This record gives sequence, C-alpha cells and structure tokens, in this order.
Amino acid sequence: MQDPNPMPWGALDRYQAHFIVRKETDQGVANYVAKTKLTTMGHFSSKTIVKVQWDGSGSLARHLNDDVILNEMIAKQSLNDASIYVEPTDGAIRIRNKWKNHLDFGITKDLFEIYDRIAGHIKKI
Repeated sequence: MQDPNPMPWGALDRYQAHFIVRKETDQGVANYVAKTKLTTMGHFSSKTIVKVQWDGSGSLARHLNDDVILNEMIAKQSLNDASIYVEPTDGAIRIRNKWKNHLDFGITKDLFEIYDRIAGHIKKI
C-alpha cells in the first residue's frame, strides 16, 4: 500500500531566524556558547516549562542564569521558542532557536524582547 502523504524529496520547508550581535570574541569562543536547559512538567501538548537554566562553560551562561526576569520570560514561551542557542561566528555572536516550518515561522514581540535582553548580556561581556 502506498503512503497517501509521502515525504517530499529535496529541500524541506524549515526556517530559522538568526539574530546577530556584532562582537569580537576576545575572551575566547567558549566564553560565548550557551543554550537553554528546560525543566518541564506534563505530557505532550499540555507540557509546560517550570524552570529555565543556561548550559555553558563561559561567563555568558553565568550572566544569563543570574537574570531571573529573562528566565521567567523564557518560561512563558512554547517549548520550541524556549529552546535558545547562543554561539559565536566570525566576528559576531548568533542567537537562534529551533527550526520551524512555514506555518510556525515568525518572531513574536515577547521573543524579540528575550533576544534583545540576551544581546544586552553579550554586549556587557
């Protein structure tokens, strides 16, 4: 029997917004690597975020963990939006989240404020 909804071949409709903060990584690349570690409660579609921690070996992760307001803002987001990655690139630091399809792709005002707050911490270091 043939699948009525076959997977398309070629490029998939997955998108990702990257927020770039211009910053030279003078203190080392590892200092600017961080990602959210989410503690959740519930199952499937009723799963909610209870606690947000930042995982990383540098001072950026420590600064982000100390920002209680930022972590409360992230905890109000969906699981996909709350999964945030911060990583250095050539002459800049990239802030991004998970891949989304064309229907889910977009940045809300709250998510923009979260990224802006993270960018402020990156500039301070």
